[in-house]
Parts: sequence; C-alpha cells; structure tokens
Amino acid sequence: MTTPQPYDAVLFVSFGGPEGPDDVMPFLENVLRGRNVPRERMLEVAEHYHHFGGISPINAQIRALITAVEADLRANGLTMPIYWGNRNWQPMLPDTMQKMVDDGVKNALAFVVSGYSSYSGCRQYRENLIASQAGIGEQAPQFGKIRVFYNHPDFIAANADRMLAALQQIPADARSRVHLAYTAHSIPESMASGCNYVQQLQETCRLVSEAVGVDASRWKLVYQSRSGRPQDPWLDPDICDHVKQLSHSGVDELIIMPIGFLSDHIEVLYDLDDEAAKAATECGVHLVRAQTVGTHPRFVTMIRKLILERLSPDFPKEAIGQYGPNWDVCPVDCCPAPAARPPLGQRPGT
Repeated sequence: MTTPQPYDAVLFVSFGGPEGPDDVMPFLENVLRGRNVPRERMLEVAEHYHHFGGISPINAQIRALITAVEADLRANGLTMPIYWGNRNWQPMLPDTMQKMVDDGVKNALAFVVSGYSSYSGCRQYRENLIASQAGIGEQAPQFGKIRVFYNHPDFIAANADRMLAALQQIPADARSRVHLAYTAHSIPESMASGCNYVQQLQETCRLVSEAVGVDASRWKLVYQSRSGRPQDPWLDPDICDHVKQLSHSGVDELIIMPIGFLSDHIEVLYDLDDEAAKAATECGVHLVRAQTVGTHPRFVTMIRKLILERLSPDFPKEAIGQYGPNWDVCPVDCCPAPAARPPLGQRPGT
C-alpha cells in the first residue's frame, strides 16, 4: 500500500457506529458478517447501544476530529482535503473511495484512528483499504498509511493533560495514594502474541504516568470489552476484576483512563461509566474516569505533524521513550490475524 509522493488527500479510516435505533442491528450484522457468533450474543451487544438510545458517539466524534484537523491544517498553510470512510457503517469505505476517484484523488495518506499495532487495530484496516481498491479497479487511489503514534510526544502530552484534569477531581489529601488503571480493548492472546500491542500500551502508560508524577507501584494496564468464547484466552485482567482486587488491597481512590481508545464512544461509556462505575460503588472505591484525547489540541497537532513527516523527508519523526518512531510501511508478517478473529466490539484504539 505504499505510494509515491506527492499525496493529494488524507483519508480517515474508522470503525463506524449506528446513529439511531434502526441502525443497530444492520450495523452489528456488518460487524459479524462471516463470523460464527450466536444471535444471542449479538442481541446482548445490541442492548449496549440501545442503552444509549441506539446511537454510538463515535461518528460524531470523528466528525469533530476531522473539523479540528482541517482547521489546524489551514492555519498552518496546508490545503489537503480530508475524506472519511468506515469499516462497518456510513460513510462506508468503498463509497468514500469512489468519491475520491470522482474528485480526482490519486495518492492519499490513510490515517487509521488507532494508536497501537494489532491485527484488528491496524492490519485489518489495511486489508479493508486493499479490498476497496480492488472493488474500484485501476482508477482507485493509492495509499500510504500513517504510522501508529503510541509514543509520539504530543499524544503523551494530550493524555497527560487529561490525566491531570482527572487528578484534580481527587481530594488533595488523597492524590498521593490514588491508583491509575489504564484500560485498552482486550484481544485474544493469539492475536497479541503476533504484534506489539501490549508492549506499546505499556510504554504509553509508563510515559503518561511519569509525566503526571505517579510511580510504577500505583498504575496498571488492564483490559475491557472482552468478547468471544469464554474458553478462549484473552488479555486480562478485566477492569471490573481489577477494581475489586484494588478494593481488597485497601485502595479507595482510583482513576480509570481508557488509554487504548481515542474517543469516548459506546464501549468507554458502557464498560467504564456504567459497569466499572457500578463495581467501584459496590466496593466503596471513589472512581474518576479520565477523558480520552478526543479533539485535544496536542492530539490535533500530532496528526498534522504525522502528515507533514510523510510530505517532507526533512520533517522530524518524533517519538519519546524506549522505542523509536514506528515504521511507515508495515512488514509483510506484521500483526497476523489470529486463528479466530474477535467477533464483536469496537476494534482496539478506535
């Protein structure tokens, strides 16, 4: 999916979500197509959406992010148009790609709305792009994919700012003992073993914790939104189990930050603001949930920088911590699909 410069457009690629009650089941059928998932499980997940009126916030949040990035690009002298295509709901990626053809786009940069490497959060989106290109034929635009950005200094700064805002909601005399739980979408262990998902998440958590002055004894990476068969091993511990364990250890102040997600969409709202919040109340733990980066100015700035580094070989590729900037062109064997793909849920990072 490499492409010669110059690039003449940016394409945001995301998961998609229903925007009304009538969209919920068709949306989930798109997510589940080709997967052997019991209908009872699909109906269970549908209730998560209906709990919020059948509307996933993710599409509105992507629109807001695109608006912010467009304004930032214009303010810095860049006039590249931004397109947007989803895997599972309107605007669908093949329709967006056809619009790009109609507009004369030849070479585009794909910004997958996910900060970490995994099959579901990176490679599968590349497969979606390739499939959409094949459906259009020779006229389809060529694409270069913007690298994952888990250790970009602006991403760390945006998350640290969100964490500092959450810390202000903890009583001043309790901040020295508050614990931080960073959550990410659980994935099958078979998927995690073939990518750097856990390593990258751990590094982001470490960098954010250091930025806000919380030592390693008071933070932990945990997981949420597990799906699939109970007998299949997935990454754990689950956030609700972690809350209970902390309570048994005498912890009574906790901040949860969904570090693996970029916006406060359904799984953040349901799994954290509903289920984890109930677990904390039952355990007597005072819980504060930190916001995701969303449209934080430093996150918007980061996206512009990631575009600029692909437009100019002289533009610095920024990264902090133990690892350098991730590759632009993914290796052939990077992030292979697990034996059984995860059947439901938002994909990691989106």
